Amino acid sequence: MVMRHISSQLTSYLCRRATRPVHNIRSRRYSTSSYNERGFPDEREMEEEAERKIGWLFKLIFAGTATVIGYHIFPYLGDNLIQQSVSLLNVKDPLFKRMGASRLARFATDDEQRMKIVEMGGAQKIVEMLGDAKDDATRKEALNAIIALARADEAVGALHSAGAVSAIMATPESTEDAEIENCKRKLLKRFRDMNYGESSS
Repeated sequence: MVMRHISSQLTSYLCRRATRPVHNIRSRRYSTSSYNERGFPDEREMEEEAERKIGWLFKLIFAGTATVIGYHIFPYLGDNLIQQSVSLLNVKDPLFKRMGASRLARFATDDEQRMKIVEMGGAQKIVEMLGDAKDDATRKEALNAIIALARADEAVGALHSAGAVSAIMATPESTEDAEIENCKRKLLKRFRDMNYGESSS
């Protein structure tokens, strides 16, 4: 109703301005079908066009507002999800530990995210998870999470301080899952390349 009222006001204003017939030169804003037989703009079509334009204006305002709100809210939601994932590593059940490690590995998409995980205690908890793991599935998730974090140079230092090298070296060989051994080799090479070898752990 508000939109129709605004459109009616706009239409009345435009009609008052159109006080003389339009013959050869017509406004480019309206097509030929927008004029009646007397050469004046068709009021109904003008009203519909005004409604369309006002409708799009409201849509643009809504979209802009939603974007601004989302920009301020989603970063906090992301931080909360990281914190929740770190908290899962404190649960004794290996299933929840694997869920937490898997989520952290997915969140570690860039150095900023990786360092957020480190700052929230994720590096320490993942290393502890690896050291306490009793099965290959849990070890593999922990190793994958460490690999995801270790892509950031600064995170490598935090992982080393948490005892990652010792935990990796102490991880038993797996006869059933070759990926575990691949992860161990990849991580140990990464630490050596960053001058965090076994002797410095």
